[in-house]
Amino acid sequence: MVLFARVIGGLALWSSFLIYVISPAAMSWSTLSIPQELRWIGAIFAVSSLPLLYWVMHSLGKNLTDTVVTRAEHTLVTTGPYRWVRHPFYTVVFSSLFSLSLVAANWLIGLLTLLMLLVIMKRTDTEEAKLIERFGEAYRNYMQRTGRFLPRFGILK
Repeated sequence: MVLFARVIGGLALWSSFLIYVISPAAMSWSTLSIPQELRWIGAIFAVSSLPLLYWVMHSLGKNLTDTVVTRAEHTLVTTGPYRWVRHPFYTVVFSSLFSLSLVAANWLIGLLTLLMLLVIMKRTDTEEAKLIERFGEAYRNYMQRTGRFLPRFGILK
């Protein structure tokens, strides 16, 4: 069910964004009235997420998969952004998508981003169960010292 929701939601999200890029007028029905400054902030965040995405991908290396299944050659990555966050890829992607919804000033793109975030959060439960199965106590210890999507600071530890 999560896979189905991820595929359908992802297609809807990317289709909406692509339609907006090709023909903004076609998406005018879902325009959100927001200040121009907020749209520029979204653009700055979207552009600044590119080096973060590279850092995440570089740190993950060959461990990146599109499923929750780990492969025999997978290792537990705890360096780079993974030093602080267990799923920085999701964090960077969703902050980028939210930023793009600000740039587009489009509530549909923002809503679809939020729905996809909820689907991925559900998928992450299964993903982490598989990682515990594969890496055992090492992953449990890693979970204790890192945040799931955001770093743990102060009282959030």
